[in-house]
Parts: sequence; structure tokens; C-alpha cells
Amino acid sequence: MSDEHDIDPHGEVSVDRIRLADEYAGESARHGAVASTDVAEYAMRLGDDALVLAQHLGDWISRAPELEEDVALGNIALDLIGHARSLLHYAGTDTGRSEDDLAYFRDEPDFRNAWLFEQPNGDFAHTIARGLVASVYLVELYAALTESTDLTLAAIAAKSAKEVDYHRDHAIQWTVRLAGGTEESRRRMIVGIGDTWPYVEELFRDDELVERLAAQGVAVLPSSLRAGFDAMIADVFAEAKLELPTGRHAYIAAGGGRQGKHTEHLGPLLAEMQVLARAHPGASW
Repeated sequence: MSDEHDIDPHGEVSVDRIRLADEYAGESARHGAVASTDVAEYAMRLGDDALVLAQHLGDWISRAPELEEDVALGNIALDLIGHARSLLHYAGTDTGRSEDDLAYFRDEPDFRNAWLFEQPNGDFAHTIARGLVASVYLVELYAALTESTDLTLAAIAAKSAKEVDYHRDHAIQWTVRLAGGTEESRRRMIVGIGDTWPYVEELFRDDELVERLAAQGVAVLPSSLRAGFDAMIADVFAEAKLELPTGRHAYIAAGGGRQGKHTEHLGPLLAEMQVLARAHPGASW
């Protein structure tokens, strides 16, 4: 995921590899912080969420319904790649692996993203529905993580929180626009929300790892974020005159994505994302 020339979401070009790596790696690069095994696993979960969703969003470039959305979805993807780089860099300090190692040289069972993030793009309404759920969740998560006792996680969260707030605004505007547009756009938005909603529950499940880290003030209990998420979704749905889906939850086998159990959609995405790095290991450009 490294390149000599990079463009950030605000159009600024960085050509200094060291400066760019420092920007994305956050406090861990500046102060030599090393993650514990538990913290590394937690950071990997969040980094994988961002990386997988960014990969999906990149597929919309040149395919979005209007030129402005090519740019908007591309910028959101770049933000998420920045989050992934910071989090995976920090996760790798536990074992000496780089963010590239973690992105390109892990197999499907080693990824820890939640199922929501690996769901396919579908049509534009499906992408917006997935983006709405993801961004509302991430706004709540990063706002809480800015208070983490782990200074690296707190610093990454503080930077990421500003960006996911834009992602949320983008998804909300499109949800309202599609729901209040034509009969066909409303139908598609309703279908997209219905197909996305079964994957919401996994985002808010606590397990032993987050319970241990939350007790130390490092992590946030996912269940503690549900009230804020539900309140924001209720406001959006009220404005869009949409009903909240009920009675549908995905069966989360053996802990779901957080335990490396994934849907059929992650494998093909990883194959496409990793093929070049695996064909030419160690190459740079």
C-alpha cells in the first residue's frame, strides 16, 4: 500500500515516503509505541474493517451514477485506506509485520473484519445503505476511542473521527435523496436497507477481547455504541420516511468475522486485492 507519490483526500500530494508513513502511522511511528497482543488484535479488527470497505468502494470509480460520485466515493475510500494503514501499522508492531504484510500476505481466515464490510456493492442504493450503517457506527466508535488510554489508538481515532463524519453526511444525504426521489429509487433504497440490516447486529457484539481491553480503558465495548447508533438511524429514517427493518439477522457462525469466519464475498475481494503483491513480493514502484 506504499507509493512514492500519494494524494490525500483533500488533494494534497505527498512525495516524501518518510513523511507520508509518519502521517499515516500516527503516534506509534513518532514515539515507537509497540502494541500488546490484545491491542494488536483489536487494531487489526478495525484496520480490516476499513481496508475491506475501501477495496469495495474503489470498484465504483468510473462506474458511479454521476462524475461527482466517482470523486466522492474515491475520496471516502482513500480516507479508509489511511485509517487502515494507521491501524495495521500499529497492529504489526506486535509481531514485526508491516501494514503491507498484513494487507497482502494474510489469508481469508486471518482477516478480522465484520461481515458488513465485506458485503458486495450491489447497486448504488445498496452501497449507500452499507455506507450509512458503517459510517454511523464508525462515528460512534471513533468518538469514543478518542478517550482511549492507549495514546496511539486515541490519536488514530481523533484523525479518523473527522473523516467518518463526512462519510456519514454523504450517506445520509443520499439515503434521503434516494428515498424521496422516484418510485424506483425509493424501492431500491428500501431493498438496499433490507439486505444490509441483517449485518448490523455483529457490529455491537461484545467478546472477551473487547471486554478485557475496555476494562483497561483501551477499547470501547461495541454494545455501548448501540444507543447512539440507533438514535441517529432513527432520525435519518424519519427524515427519509423509511421504516426500520425488523426480524432479520445474519447467522454469525463461531463469532463471525471477528473470529475469521467470513461470508463467500471476502475471498474474491482478497484475491483481487492481493494478486499483484503476491505475484511480485517485495516489489516497489
